[in-house]
Amino acid sequence: MMWKFEPILKTTIWGGDRIAVFKKISNTDTNIGESWELSGVEGSESIVSAGPDTGLTLTGLIDKYKSQLLGERNYTRFGHRFPLLIKFIDAREDLSVQVHPDDEMAARLGHSCGKSEMWYVLQAPEGARLANGFKTPVDPKDYDRLIETGEIEQVLNFNAISPGDVYFIPAGRVHAIGKGAFVAEIQQTSDDTFRLYDYHRKGPDGKERELHTELAREAIDFNDCSGKATSYTVHENIPVNVVTSTFFTTNVLALDHEMMRDYSEADTFVAIVATGGSAELVCGTQTTTIRQGETVLVSADSNSLILRPLEKFTALETYIK
Repeated sequence: MMWKFEPILKTTIWGGDRIAVFKKISNTDTNIGESWELSGVEGSESIVSAGPDTGLTLTGLIDKYKSQLLGERNYTRFGHRFPLLIKFIDAREDLSVQVHPDDEMAARLGHSCGKSEMWYVLQAPEGARLANGFKTPVDPKDYDRLIETGEIEQVLNFNAISPGDVYFIPAGRVHAIGKGAFVAEIQQTSDDTFRLYDYHRKGPDGKERELHTELAREAIDFNDCSGKATSYTVHENIPVNVVTSTFFTTNVLALDHEMMRDYSEADTFVAIVATGGSAELVCGTQTTTIRQGETVLVSADSNSLILRPLEKFTALETYIK
């Protein structure tokens, strides 16, 4: 089984105008910072856009199909909560410097899970960058001073970025998406974000946005200096693994002819996130077309998926082992 969903567009003070263009959808709103493509977050649940399940939320789908959709292990582990959140992010301005809790800290806060994530860079004008971890270990005693003076910017590990770059951001790593970056993000299903620095930027009310200084202090790994881009080489018509973790696995696909993916032993749902071009997807007796900016969810009871590019097609393939 396969499903498509309505995008959930999020307005932010730092958002831009590239998401509607990338997805080829009509939207007159400005400052669209995020498009949530596949979400089980309460209050922002994805809704099926076509087929016999049209109008059902993602949680409703899980209620209906249970382990058929998620896989036996995932259904035992996560129940009716979809474990991943997939989105596109358009940063017209710098995003705040932030950190996410790990599973242990999230549990102490009464939340279902922490938040580890990855970025796949889609567009990056000259000079675009992002921060991922520290340059060198930071003494926690210096934390308050770094925040108050803005010197936090000087100790962050900033990386110049290019399309195709992949960054994995484990919970506890300080990070920030920089001005001009346009990325696909795959993450644990959590909306826990602790802002520790926001460039003294003011919101629509004229006040500086709230910081979460103490929560961030508790979450930060002050010794994390491992924030380099993932090294990989694209191979045409061969899945290339870029992230393997307990939270999710992600492969990069670049196709110019038909590929068959065997999921018969996988016992997991699979999400295909189209990053360029278009393709026909065939799953059992069901066929659908996927285009740049769209995401298709494939159920765990699907034995295989055939991808037939209609032009040069690139995508992310993600699932939980």
